Amino acid sequence: MKVRLNSPRALAAALAAAGVIGAVGAGAYTSASALGTSAAAPAAVAPTAAPLVTMPDFSAITSRDGPAVVNISVTGTTKTSMQGGVPGMDPDDPMYEFFKRFGGGAGPRGQQRDTPVRGQGSGFIVSADGVILTNAHVVKDASEVTVKLTDRREFRAKVVGSDAKTDIAVLKIEAKNLPTLSLGSNKDLKVGEWVLAIGSPFGFENTVTAGVVSAKGRSLPDDSYVPFIQTDVAINPGNSGGPLLNTRGEVVGINSQIYSRSGGFQGVSFAIPIDIAIQVKDQIVATGKATHARLGVAVQEVNQTFADSFKLDKPEGALVSNVEKGGPADEAGLRSGDVIRKVDGSPIVASGDLPALIGQKKPGSRITLDVWRQGERHEISARLGDAAEKTSTVAKNEAGPGNGKLGLALRPLQPQERREARVDAGLLIEDAGGPAALAGVQPGDVLLAINGTPAKSVEQVREVAAKADKSVALLIQRDGDRIFVPVRLG
Repeated sequence: MKVRLNSPRALAAALAAAGVIGAVGAGAYTSASALGTSAAAPAAVAPTAAPLVTMPDFSAITSRDGPAVVNISVTGTTKTSMQGGVPGMDPDDPMYEFFKRFGGGAGPRGQQRDTPVRGQGSGFIVSADGVILTNAHVVKDASEVTVKLTDRREFRAKVVGSDAKTDIAVLKIEAKNLPTLSLGSNKDLKVGEWVLAIGSPFGFENTVTAGVVSAKGRSLPDDSYVPFIQTDVAINPGNSGGPLLNTRGEVVGINSQIYSRSGGFQGVSFAIPIDIAIQVKDQIVATGKATHARLGVAVQEVNQTFADSFKLDKPEGALVSNVEKGGPADEAGLRSGDVIRKVDGSPIVASGDLPALIGQKKPGSRITLDVWRQGERHEISARLGDAAEKTSTVAKNEAGPGNGKLGLALRPLQPQERREARVDAGLLIEDAGGPAALAGVQPGDVLLAINGTPAKSVEQVREVAAKADKSVALLIQRDGDRIFVPVRLG
């Protein structure tokens, strides 16, 4: 007889019927006789059951909060080059290629024309008199914005203001007694917590998707002013500007970006924390714009090689690669090679944490920086400037570690070369081999410092490299940009 066994209990019952075991108990599927021991032996103790975890009621949240989520349609125009096209004809028209090839109506190459642009996104109502939050990129270059409610009513919306640095925009429609969403706080949001998104992916209005918080405080290279909330909630084009809700139905974020190689959802989505969105919204409603502070530095990541070079206990912080002359950081006394570890007591783990923290502060405010400089901790006070004047940047570090000796051929800069490079001192790298070449150092680069020590002579560089243990940090200048390069010494 063949028996299909789909569970441990079914297996135990079948074995009992065959006389292999005696009684079937919870968690005990072998008998004492089968083991060759006394029948009086006690049965195995049943394992403690894990507590039952109930799923949140997404349907209740959707029913209550869905009416406050809106669909946003945008129309506008953009200048495009005709490139020998057909004047007045849409390139998507099926007959476009025919007239382009055989109609003889091609315009002059390079001529500009206005091309209609249409887009869709999402948003949500935050006040009953028609104030709506969405993404700035949803309404960028829009000449007309239409808001559609779940009851199918449509309104022409006014763009009160937008802030590209945080990707927040505020809209206003003329209506009363509208449903609204409750605004929560992302401070208490936990990684692993359930969250819900409502929006209009690909134009499908009021689509609901759910997932969990994957991480907090993510810094992205294209928007360093926002410490994003990362989720695995399915987000697609059209979801932009829609709310991210917790299980209490409170908005904890605004869905803004996805990481994708295909253009569609691949399990990594990013939302703007609602605390930042509220701060920007209040400024826009009050003044029509948002302001952000700046420090006036370029920073890059502290990896293990840099941590070894600067004698840091762990690879955390923002490594200052360049200080803007006359800027707030310069006036405060910051230098290239400083590692900023805290701002007003808030730790800086990744380099992107610094501009995200600074950008949330007001221009003119004073901050305290915890700085690591040449093996010692320092506290530096700085008065912040206005980001509208000039933006702090995160330097890209494309160099990787190498192995072996340093491998640099150096010579002092000639006076004319110093003037052209706009440096007071430094050494020209005539050739790079070994670990320096593997780390990305190139002939023609100017070596400004090694492990924070200015590169004044070839002998000095050799001495510092000889004393280094595992690695050195080279400050180089290339095409006017300064960047630290970590070099492993093997």
